[in-house]
Amino acid sequence: MKQAIFFERDGILNVVGVERQQQVSPLTLEEFRVNEAIVPLLSKLKAGGFLLIATTNQPGLSRGYQSRRELDRMHELLQRKLLLDDILVCPHDQTDHCPCRKPNPGLLVEAAFKWHLNLDRSFVVSDKWQDAEAARTAGCTSLLLQSPWIGKVHHDFVLPDLEAIVDKIRQLRTQKPVMAA
Repeated sequence: MKQAIFFERDGILNVVGVERQQQVSPLTLEEFRVNEAIVPLLSKLKAGGFLLIATTNQPGLSRGYQSRRELDRMHELLQRKLLLDDILVCPHDQTDHCPCRKPNPGLLVEAAFKWHLNLDRSFVVSDKWQDAEAARTAGCTSLLLQSPWIGKVHHDFVLPDLEAIVDKIRQLRTQKPVMAA
């Protein structure tokens, strides 16, 4: 089975704004800025044989203020620049109570089925507590970028920058799994 690294889109793969102490996702291609600093780091991970998958909650689709066409255009750009294997989107609002909306693990489980992944040997990279909770529930290792949005939920690692996260993933991958007696 394959290993994957799941990346939160907003704040990790693309630049976001902050208003009233909350991240604000871009709504148009003109507002969308790819985090160019992550390109060489993703190349290292890709060369290591990982599948690279973005996951994102985009409730603006169900709330009616996000255009699917604009979202698709942003994701086409993201895949082209970052060589992602897939981008999985939850279009629902929290009031929809869907299993794919993070912190639920539905997007990770969907990817595992689609790509034949071993979630126990896969990783989630984010700057938000919702992704850490989805990782915990799905059995992935969570690596969080230090931010005001990591909250108090379980997380495996909190690191100061994306380079440290990539180094930690590479280190963890080389460790042999502990066998139960």
